[in-house]
Amino acid sequence: MAAKPHDPPLTALLPSWALSLSERDLSVRTQEIYARTGQLFTAWLAAGGHPDTVNTIGAPEIRAFLAAETKRTSAVSSHQHYRNLRTMFRWLVREGERTEADPMTRVDPPKVTEKVKGILDESDLRMLLKACEGQDFEDRRDTALVRVLIDTGIRVSGLAGLRMEHVDLPRKLLLVTLKGGDEHLVPVGRKAAYALDRYLRVRARHAKADSPWLWLGTRGHDTARLGVAGVQHVLRRRGEAAGIGRVNPHAFRRTAAHMMLAAGMQEREVMSVAGWKTPEMVNRYAGALAAERARQAHARLAPGDRL
Repeated sequence: MAAKPHDPPLTALLPSWALSLSERDLSVRTQEIYARTGQLFTAWLAAGGHPDTVNTIGAPEIRAFLAAETKRTSAVSSHQHYRNLRTMFRWLVREGERTEADPMTRVDPPKVTEKVKGILDESDLRMLLKACEGQDFEDRRDTALVRVLIDTGIRVSGLAGLRMEHVDLPRKLLLVTLKGGDEHLVPVGRKAAYALDRYLRVRARHAKADSPWLWLGTRGHDTARLGVAGVQHVLRRRGEAAGIGRVNPHAFRRTAAHMMLAAGMQEREVMSVAGWKTPEMVNRYAGALAAERARQAHARLAPGDRL
């Protein structure tokens, strides 16, 4: 395909694409992931002497890039680049920067072998809660934090973004900001609500008690707010103290979805609690453990046991 007049190199449009992402109220981390894909793709085009202008880039180049990334890193990482490039080329077409057809319609996603990702089982969760036991500020804060994650599995950004005004203890509800900016009321159980109440009582005596943020820190610049990195540090520290290793906040999303389904909640009910809009999200986080839930249900309801 010959280059057309005024057909700019893709690198020249990456800043504009980044600006369009920032206007969509995406998290900083998500924007960085998109930007990384654009940088890797254009660097790969340049290194291999491939066409690099917006209209000359075709499906063969994209397929070759994804194959190279699969070999260099993993199919999971390559699949992320596939999704990001799909978003980018849709934007290029929509903005009129690319006048040729969208090449991503002729690119298949990299095949990712499904693996059952681990969850935190009940013994892990009990040990984690035990590691948080105590009466001081950090103990009460961390107990409340962990109990909210167990009950809801909310994203770490949503958890860290909670403000005092978002907590409705009488109704046992939290107003959480979802990915994309939508607000969603998330219910918590009685034990999580009680843990939050105990934390709020000790929080009232904190030096930064007038901070609007729910979670406060105790060290350095985080005293007025415990951000995403702070939450991650708390979970790592408590997980190691509990003897269950480093705890990833994302594991709570799989754990909560699995536990809700195993307890008998319907798929749509789980979607409502988690703030997911499609059943595909439930399957993404809990589908791989469907066989385990089936085994648990069979242990309770085995037909032969009733004879």
